[in-house]
Formats: sequence, C-alpha cells, structure tokens
Amino acid sequence: MEHNANLKEIAILFLKLGVIGFGGPAAHIAMMQEEVVTKRKWLSEQHFLDLIGATNLIPGPNSTEMAIHIGHEKGGWKGLLIAGLCFILPAVLITGFFAYLYKQYGQVPEVQPFIYGIKPAIIAIILGAIFPLAKKSLKSTALIIIGLLVLLGSFINIHEIYLMFGAGFLALLLAGFSNRKQNNLSSFLPLTFLQITNTGILSATNANLFWIFLKIGAILYGSGYVLFAFLDTELVSTGLLTRQQLIDAIAVGQFTPGPVFSSVTFIGYQINGLSGAILSTIAIFLPSFVFVALLNPMVKKMRNSKLFSAFLDAVNVASVAIIIAVCFEMGKDTISDWRTIFIAVSAIGIAFGYKKLNSAFVVLGGSLLGYLLTLV
Repeated sequence: MEHNANLKEIAILFLKLGVIGFGGPAAHIAMMQEEVVTKRKWLSEQHFLDLIGATNLIPGPNSTEMAIHIGHEKGGWKGLLIAGLCFILPAVLITGFFAYLYKQYGQVPEVQPFIYGIKPAIIAIILGAIFPLAKKSLKSTALIIIGLLVLLGSFINIHEIYLMFGAGFLALLLAGFSNRKQNNLSSFLPLTFLQITNTGILSATNANLFWIFLKIGAILYGSGYVLFAFLDTELVSTGLLTRQQLIDAIAVGQFTPGPVFSSVTFIGYQINGLSGAILSTIAIFLPSFVFVALLNPMVKKMRNSKLFSAFLDAVNVASVAIIIAVCFEMGKDTISDWRTIFIAVSAIGIAFGYKKLNSAFVVLGGSLLGYLLTLV
C-alpha cells in the first residue's frame, strides 16, 4: 500500500538526501529506496522499480530525475519542483562554496582520508538496497536471462542506453509483439529516440554557458564521467576552462553530496563568476524536470498494458543489472587493501544486519573509520 505525503514531508526528505547523498546515482537511488519504500512506504517496490526503469530511458542525471519522479508521484507538479530543487540545492550550495574558495586560493581542501572510507561504505548501501529490488524484478526465467545478458554487456562496456532499449525490445519479442498495439508503442518511442538521435557536436564558440549546458542536459546519457568527457571537449578544447580546473571540478563532484552534475556549478563559477554558476546550474538540470514531467504520466499506463508491462519489466531488470555492474566497478577501484576490505565487510554486515539503520550513519561511520585507519 502506498501512503500519501505532503509537500513539507517531501521537502524535508529530499533536503536530507541532498545533504547525506554521497557516492553517486546508484547510492542515491539506494538511499531513496530505503526512505520512500522501506521506511515511509510512499511507493511499492514494484512502482519504485518502474520509476527507475523510466528514469534510465531519458537523458540527464538519474538520481535527480528519480527524486523528481517521486515528488511528482506524491505531490503533483508542486511536489515535482520541490523534490527536485531540494535534492539539488544542498549540492549546489556546497559546490558553490568550494568554487569560491578555489577561485580565491587556487586549490580544493584535503578530504581524501574521509573519501577513503566513504566509498567502501557506499558499496554496502547499494548492495543492501539492490537486493530486494533484484528479487522483485526477476519474475521469470526470461527476465533472469535478460538480466544476465545486460550484466555481461555492462562488463564489456556496451553503452547503457543500448542495453536498456535492447532489453525492452527483446522482452517485447518474447511477449509476442502484436501489430494491433503498435499505436501504443509509437506514442512512447518518439520521446526517447528523439533524445538518442540528437547528439550533434556542441559548439562553445559564443561562450554561451546556458546554451552549452542546456544542450548537454538534454542529450547526455550515462554517468558523471560521460559528463566530464563532454566538458573536456566543449570547454577545455575551446579554451574556456583549463584541464586542471576540470580535474579539480571532478574532485569536488566526488567529495560533495548530491548529484555529480553540481560540478557544473563549480565550472560555471570559474568561467564567469556567480552569474555563470547560476546560469550553468539552471541549464544542466532544466531538461530533467521537463523530461520527467512528460514521462511520469506514461509509467502507470505502461504498467497497465500487457505489452508495455513486459517492456518495463525488462528495463527494470536491466537497470538492476547495470547498478550491480557499477557497484562491481566501484569495488575494483576502491577496495584495494586490508583497510578498505575491513570497512566494506563491516558496512555490508551492518547494512544487511540492521536494515532499519539510516544509511547516513553507514556513510558517516565509513568516513570516520577511513580517517582513523589512514592514521594506522
């Protein structure tokens, strides 16, 4: 049973998540699952999964779009705006503060000992949240096979959007595609394929930050690292930003909470001060609000259709498989010695043994433990 929520509750929750949301989109979504499914019961596990699948079909930052989806579900248009803005705002303010210090002093603060412990703890949070979602999504042998194929595709670096749509269309074929229902399909596909095909090379010749970041926000699929590849091409190569500034922006994006797209606030500030930061931030996030507003009403219609339900189930399984692959890659990068192994095992034990414990305490504990172990 899904419970109702008022706008104040939505604002408080997403401000909280914006403050404690370390670790990237997979970790943010894990925290949202804990808060809105397990603790508050605002959404069922199935509906939460459906929203994850829908989010992966559109460009933009996944965890931000997930927050916007949940806000729309529980509070309509006002909820959509409040959830999205409250989730983004803490990261933007923190990143803006670091951007100011960086411009004044030319370096970012030393926080590596704390990040050292946060990253293994984040993996535990993701695993703890993805386990029930995986059980829920794997409804049949066909979906298990699709999930394994997507997982394999993730490991060999096939782009996630191809995996998502490939899984969905494979499920449609297995479900027996019916010509009588093609009209339903055509009403959904133009929105997504419009975004996939609109990937022309961006131009930064007029230094128009708003236009650059609006276009990036409207066409970018993938992780924050894909964002940085775009930025390197469009800003560093054209002389608007130095490569060192981009590298430092990446560092800020890693050790601040909330969506990694808030790194754009840092970049905008370096290029054109406060106005550049504000314009860049609005531009990069604006498409997400528009896409979610257009897509959200379709999700329940898809679930109520037998044909689309098969498509959505496969996309959900693909989403879970991709998150598992992300988790595996994070583990390879971060669990590298006895200290990080100890933190990861301890955090996994806590995440699975004390399911009602707020994930913020796991993050904080990992951070402090990482700091203390670096002193050993």
